[in-house]
Amino acid sequence: MDESLVQAVGEPFFKTVSPNRLGVGKVKRALPYMTATLVLMLAMVSSLGMGPIAMSPGEIVTTLLHQTADNRFEAVIWQLRLPRTLMAVVVGAGLAVAGSIMQGLFRNPMADPGLTGVAPGAAVATAAAIVFGNRIFPGVEILYFLPLFAFAGGMVVTFIVYRSSIHQGRTSVIMLLLVGIAMTAICGAGTGFLVHLSNERQIRDITFWTMGSLGGARWETLMIMAPFVLIPLMATPWLARALDALNLGEREAGYLGYPVERIKRVVCFLTAIMVGGCVAVSGVIGFVGLLVPHLIRLVVGPTYQRLIPLTALGGAALLVFADLVARLVVAPAELPVGIVTSFIGGPFFLGMLLRMRRSLAV
Repeated sequence: MDESLVQAVGEPFFKTVSPNRLGVGKVKRALPYMTATLVLMLAMVSSLGMGPIAMSPGEIVTTLLHQTADNRFEAVIWQLRLPRTLMAVVVGAGLAVAGSIMQGLFRNPMADPGLTGVAPGAAVATAAAIVFGNRIFPGVEILYFLPLFAFAGGMVVTFIVYRSSIHQGRTSVIMLLLVGIAMTAICGAGTGFLVHLSNERQIRDITFWTMGSLGGARWETLMIMAPFVLIPLMATPWLARALDALNLGEREAGYLGYPVERIKRVVCFLTAIMVGGCVAVSGVIGFVGLLVPHLIRLVVGPTYQRLIPLTALGGAALLVFADLVARLVVAPAELPVGIVTSFIGGPFFLGMLLRMRRSLAV
């Protein structure tokens, strides 16, 4: 700053009108949160208003307040679009945050929430439920016990992966990754075997479920799965400082006083609960847990106190938009939402790999 100007108006003046005094620093810190919230709100309004029966934002508000005289709007919003949109919000936030904390555990931005085997375990359990469910529970609608099978399968495989990675009281992250890959292969083989045993309708159900879909969203399923996702989701900010310390290395985090082994167990447990709850109602939806945390990290940096809430908002917005595209692109039919997220995440993942290759070449 020009010294003559300081002498002319006095140094206290500049301290008084400094950017921090004017709140510029606070606005900058709040800007990513406001932007992510606005994007999520736009996605939700678009999801509620767009479809075979289009509605304006005003009509959406009056319908939500039960002040509309059009019974079609009431049925479409309250029975179809609202539970589906809220399901997309919860599932997207859960998958994205699970991916972010798994990336912190593995200290690798390429990590995915499915590394612990929860998604493949849920897939093979769901395939078993589709093929044998009517024999085990005759006369019971499959939709009622399918989420239970998926959740239980994911939990069992995650427990096997975690227990197999423990040696002399310590959890090896490398073994966690390798055992997870092995269990994923085993579960994939099991799913393929069950597909071989199934009939044409069962093959279609298994294929559609493994591609991911929110078409079965109901208020009942939303109320059942939401606690399994939202409660661990609200607990993850307490891990923020520990995950920041883990980025320095396990030994360094231990020197700073963090219980490294306990943190590993908590991260694996929370990830399994969140992903298991999501997969149980939506099927296998890829790339949300990989794509969103990496994009948010590029914008706000690696600090988990900011990364976790922004990742939750970003994951929710991405899945709501992806589900909207899945509903509209081949209307009146519907694409599995996992195909849409793969179309988005695949090129991004390839770009990440190419950029890593260039950096390694240098």
